[in-house]
Amino acid sequence: MTDRPTMTTTAGAPVPDNQNSLTAGPKGGIMLQDYQLIEKLAHQNRERIPERAVHAKGWGAYGTLKITGDISKYTKAAVLQPGAETPMLARFSTVAGEQGAADAERDVRGFALKFYTSEGNWDLVGNNTPVFFVRDPYKFPDFIHTQKRHPKTNLRSATAMWDFWSLSPESLHQVTILMSDRGCPTSPLHMNGYGSHTFSFWNDAGERYWVKFHFKTQHGHKFYTNEESEQVIGKTRESYQEALFGSIEEGNYPRWTVQVQIMPELDAEKTSYNPFDLTKVWPHSEYPPIEIGTMELNRNPENYFAEVENAAFSPSNIVPGIAFSPDKMLQARVFSYADAHRHRLGTHYEHIPVNQPKNPVHHYHRDGQMNTFGGIRTGNPDAYYEPNSFNGPVEQPAAVEPPLRIDGDMARFNHRDGNNDYVQVTALFNLFDADQKARLFSNIAAAMGGVPGEIVERQLAHFKLVHPDYEVGVRAALNKAHGYQADTISADQPAAAE
Repeated sequence: MTDRPTMTTTAGAPVPDNQNSLTAGPKGGIMLQDYQLIEKLAHQNRERIPERAVHAKGWGAYGTLKITGDISKYTKAAVLQPGAETPMLARFSTVAGEQGAADAERDVRGFALKFYTSEGNWDLVGNNTPVFFVRDPYKFPDFIHTQKRHPKTNLRSATAMWDFWSLSPESLHQVTILMSDRGCPTSPLHMNGYGSHTFSFWNDAGERYWVKFHFKTQHGHKFYTNEESEQVIGKTRESYQEALFGSIEEGNYPRWTVQVQIMPELDAEKTSYNPFDLTKVWPHSEYPPIEIGTMELNRNPENYFAEVENAAFSPSNIVPGIAFSPDKMLQARVFSYADAHRHRLGTHYEHIPVNQPKNPVHHYHRDGQMNTFGGIRTGNPDAYYEPNSFNGPVEQPAAVEPPLRIDGDMARFNHRDGNNDYVQVTALFNLFDADQKARLFSNIAAAMGGVPGEIVERQLAHFKLVHPDYEVGVRAALNKAHGYQADTISADQPAAAE
């Protein structure tokens, strides 16, 4: 016992007794001066921080990004040059569920990556799907509300979910993926990851290219049916954490093949679809994926709270050679993610060790919550403003990206005008074999239990515009699962031109 460290208060004073409160006699009551008890209870009251509004339940690990391909003609980013090896952190998550949600629920999975590059942190914050439910960020809070609990019942609402989707035909692509086999992977190892948004590369010549990022699992795709998922959840709610943590502890390191799709800047004006629309993919026949390397996860965190719960990923973290695009959802996330971290973790959240860059940091941000580095980070207390004459940090013109081509008048444009929200979903539907389609129909029918007929019919009309077999299959599955028959309520019929 003499070799063990002495237990202390947070101020460093030794604790003589950690078993018994200070009382007036053996029967009590408690003495207010028992600061050790007060400290212990006060810290317990503050152990939890706000959970993420979305992606609350997550699993993370460290690893390495290794670049073997050569895309140096497209980007000057050091992290993507041939031979580069960059330490990184990955966090996977469900989207809708709270921190206590089961890992194996049907849901989109977050796929967030932080690369500690020599030029600063680069965060790629995507999902296990290449598209999303909405294309305009104005609708993102509304969508998320449909995935959360009803304010009166405090239960998840299938009615709200399908009402929103049936009134938002741009959601069809993501809904079809979610309700397919890919909507319930067995573990983080058995799913792809995507940057989802369109980003851009730029090189030393000042040329810009549009880019999409893909991470293809090297372990094969595996999924649970609804019935299998229910059985897993009945045994454990932590199946993803167990799989990720366990595989790394055993030395079976998860790996993904890293690919990019690259589009010349001016091609964005020629495609039949909006290449900046988050509900669309770039056909591989037009822009073939280019393999550039491997991502491997090979180290578990030592402390989940400090290294995963405190991890803050934001699309605003880019490095020279990688930039944004006119993607509306990306533009909004550049603001909203960093803002969420300031709320959840504090103003200086990037001073938390897991979020700190590995390269030197110099800026003029002052004071504020969680400032533990002594004011500003300029190296000179006299250089607390800019410009200054006291050798404070200065801007780096070499980091200036080339001009971004934009045009048009400022207005609230209808994001559905000129968009075909069915043709790419038809292409996806036609890739499914008969068994995959049958599971798709069954999964949708199961998720529609209790939804009013008017909403069901509105959604079925969208499925019909994708493919007649889609509508017929779901209708038959609804009848089998719920005895559903079309009611007499007239539904708003979507137009094929949408």
